[in-house]
Amino acid sequence: MQVEIRKLHLDDYDELREAMQEAYPEMEDNTWSKRNIQKLTSIFPDGQMCITVDGKLAAAALSIVVQYELYGDQHTYDEITGHETFNTHSNIGNVLYGIEIFVHPDFRSLRLGRRLYDARKELCEIKNLRSIVIGGRIPSYHLYSDELTPREYIRKVRTKEIYDPVLSFQLSNDFSPTKVLKNYLPGDTESEDYAVLLQWNNIYYTAKPNTMQDSVIRLGLVQWQMRHFKDIDAFYQQVEFFVDVVGSYNADFCLFPELFNTPLLAGLNHLNPREAMEELAKMTEEIRDKISQFAVSYNVNIISGSMPLVEDGNLYNVSYLLHRDGKIDECRKIHITPNERNYYGMVGGNEVKVFDTDCGKVGVVVCYDVEFPELPRILADQGMKILFVPYLTDTQNAYMRVRNCSAARAIENECYVAIAGCVGNLPGVSNMDIQFGQAAVFTPSDFAFPSNAIKGEATPNTEMTLVVDVDLNLLKEVHYNGAAQTMRDRRKDIYDLRLRN
Repeated sequence: MQVEIRKLHLDDYDELREAMQEAYPEMEDNTWSKRNIQKLTSIFPDGQMCITVDGKLAAAALSIVVQYELYGDQHTYDEITGHETFNTHSNIGNVLYGIEIFVHPDFRSLRLGRRLYDARKELCEIKNLRSIVIGGRIPSYHLYSDELTPREYIRKVRTKEIYDPVLSFQLSNDFSPTKVLKNYLPGDTESEDYAVLLQWNNIYYTAKPNTMQDSVIRLGLVQWQMRHFKDIDAFYQQVEFFVDVVGSYNADFCLFPELFNTPLLAGLNHLNPREAMEELAKMTEEIRDKISQFAVSYNVNIISGSMPLVEDGNLYNVSYLLHRDGKIDECRKIHITPNERNYYGMVGGNEVKVFDTDCGKVGVVVCYDVEFPELPRILADQGMKILFVPYLTDTQNAYMRVRNCSAARAIENECYVAIAGCVGNLPGVSNMDIQFGQAAVFTPSDFAFPSNAIKGEATPNTEMTLVVDVDLNLLKEVHYNGAAQTMRDRRKDIYDLRLRN
């Protein structure tokens, strides 16, 4: 007999489906879809394991990594898996969450489940994750529910007075019960809709710097005064001043406005607008790297507004997310305004995605993009909780488009939206002469939030910073208990929204 433990592949799906049907004959809808397996093996291949016996798939275990503080102990299976979209998976999470483990009945005498749990523990140690957490069914509880509470039942299983095929196995693999969950897996009649939250702690875990400790995130928004700079060092000095200020308040994020470095165009007025912007784009990599150093030095994640970028002859408007651990992500403006297109010949980017940060999943859309509700909705479906909108608007009516659309995005996507723009005048720089702006943070509109759905806002047209705390747990509250539950109540049976690629 040849027993092999390895990563699960999409090509294994047919065998996986057959094995699951045999393992759970009493449950309806007892198999994962091929799309589920494709997603899991794509986002976290190391966490999807299987065991073959003489080449036949005999057992499997599926898992994701989550930022556990975003969910806490009182969660449901749907919540922790993002309704089986697995958008809750985070590459910088701290807990390995087991979402499935089963053994084909023909191979249950081989103790394959223990091998899978041992492999999970090894993975947890290799990834330096704090613990493994699972929500375990108690399928024999219905036989005792008339005489025993869940607590009494768990105690008797622990003392081996009662055998439960799931809980007994998990206890034997060094998992400890931490909480009884009600309605964890609705429809689990054998467990009477109860589950046991179990945990195995990694004793080798080393806490990572800047790891999210609770659900409260501090945002720092920079309302940037357009001014002339004698050289790029003067520009850096002003940027560092604001990063220092925001960092001194222990902010987790610092948001700068769209095209906030365009005062550096002042010495390029002899060129036509396209050429001038291309010259400015030559500074973008240097500016990005310099601000990235500020992010590390001052321990704050920075959304560096946006800057021009030339690539393959195309001119883009690019925002950078500069993590405080030195990582750099970018987001290219998707929708280009008529002014940007006609004046500079800019083109739009093609990628829509959320970013993993040490404070959970965030999204960035640049100015005009927030006026297209499809983009933030796609980001929300990918798990985004905070949306950052750097903008640059010349007149009040232009600003109001950005503001009102941002407020709407917060309500319809059950997220926080932070906006920050430039203010003041910039004489001598073509097409950048006047600006109107007011930084703000918008919330969903429900009892847990301010009655006007505005967490904070700056004074219009005045250079200043706005520092605001947002609580991610309140988003969970509105999602499950809100007076309006827009994300859950969508009629997906009659319409859908998805990326083409």
